[in-house]
Amino acid sequence: MNARFPDWNIHVGAPHPFNAEAPLIDNGTARPTPVRYFDRSFMEAEWEQMWTKTWLLAGPASDLRDAGDFIRFDIATESFIVARTENGRLKAHYNVCPHRGSQLVLGDFGSADEFVCPFHNWRFALDGASTGVTDRQTFDPKVLCHDHNLTPVRCEEVAGLVFITMNDAAPPVREWLGPVADQLALYDIGSMNVIQHKQSDWAANWKGGVDAFYEIYHLHAVHPQTQGVMDDRTQIDLYPNGMSRQFVPFAQPSPRFPDQESVNPGIQMMLADAGINPATFAGTAQDSRAAIQQAKRVRAKAHGLDYDRFSDTQLSDSTIYGVFPNVQIGCHPEAVFLHRFLPHPDDPNQFTYDTCILFKHLDAPGYGPPAWMGLAPGTDTTGLTRPEIVRVPLGQPPELGEVLDQDSELLPVVQKGSRSRGFRGPLWSEQEARLRHFHTELDRYLEGGPHVQSRQDAKA
Repeated sequence: MNARFPDWNIHVGAPHPFNAEAPLIDNGTARPTPVRYFDRSFMEAEWEQMWTKTWLLAGPASDLRDAGDFIRFDIATESFIVARTENGRLKAHYNVCPHRGSQLVLGDFGSADEFVCPFHNWRFALDGASTGVTDRQTFDPKVLCHDHNLTPVRCEEVAGLVFITMNDAAPPVREWLGPVADQLALYDIGSMNVIQHKQSDWAANWKGGVDAFYEIYHLHAVHPQTQGVMDDRTQIDLYPNGMSRQFVPFAQPSPRFPDQESVNPGIQMMLADAGINPATFAGTAQDSRAAIQQAKRVRAKAHGLDYDRFSDTQLSDSTIYGVFPNVQIGCHPEAVFLHRFLPHPDDPNQFTYDTCILFKHLDAPGYGPPAWMGLAPGTDTTGLTRPEIVRVPLGQPPELGEVLDQDSELLPVVQKGSRSRGFRGPLWSEQEARLRHFHTELDRYLEGGPHVQSRQDAKA
């Protein structure tokens, strides 16, 4: 993008290996048909050809730190259990009893010595092995010769995140993530704790959610209040397997914003996040971004934090990653914002928006998650207690903060428009390069591309 459209590129900071632009990936200029956003047969093809073939983010590793810790991960019609076993390994299984098909785990997360079926009390170890069949003597031994352990799926951990896949032929998750794996590892997500977790149902296709979050082209129209604090000239990097990265420069106005000098309330908030007193800050809006970068380095040294591994832009800006197929991760040294776009089990016109804020508590004045993340008042940021998941049903405001609530109001409007005979498919600008990259990767799966090869062939 940047080499072809330099007017929309901002120099993200002093030369630093982290900021190096990725080699250009040309995804062409084709215009896909809009049926992908509402057609049931397209939704079914996605399930068979993509969701069941790729790696899926099951959750943060912090939910699975100790032996016995488990999480339940639901995606469309399937449910999985991921658990930390006694030997410290992660194991994942379909959340279904082999006896009669009852789900085993009904809670979102917890800790247990074993899993017990609520229907007939069959018992299973954390690694999925059958350990107890109720009234075993009433079964013909030939019946129990059939495999009656839990059905496993592959599970791997990288950069503090836990992934599962239903595809035995998928390459290792680190290989699949490519450069994104090492970049995410810089943030030490595994040491962060979940401090806020919400799920809200939206009246749109899950890809509409991905589309909205994979670009900032819409900010001036949908979120004009952001223009005083965010520059929408941005670097976009595309990586293999549908991965992407985008820098969103904070603490400086968009060139669309009329006042380029005043330190407006939004920038004042970001200065305060970095430990700078806005009342005594002598610079202009053009000076604030660099001042925040320097202040964070000073604070890091004072509290023994290793910020030398970060580029300047990582200290002030939002570095956002697209992890194919349905994840966006907003990375900051202090906190990470996970977004997952979960498809509805049977309605292509709905999805669940899953948001999770992770933060590592530090006893330092003013240190905390960026204020713009919109933590609910009174949120416990110590990490001592894992908060329950707050669920908001369709039709109710998600109460995720002004910006995200605006998205929840707009996406149903876009979804309705996508079904019109007058809409002939999206036309993507280079500001929307991440969208084209995502949809191109999705189409490769639907066309039976290289992702169904054996693991050995994938490495060749």
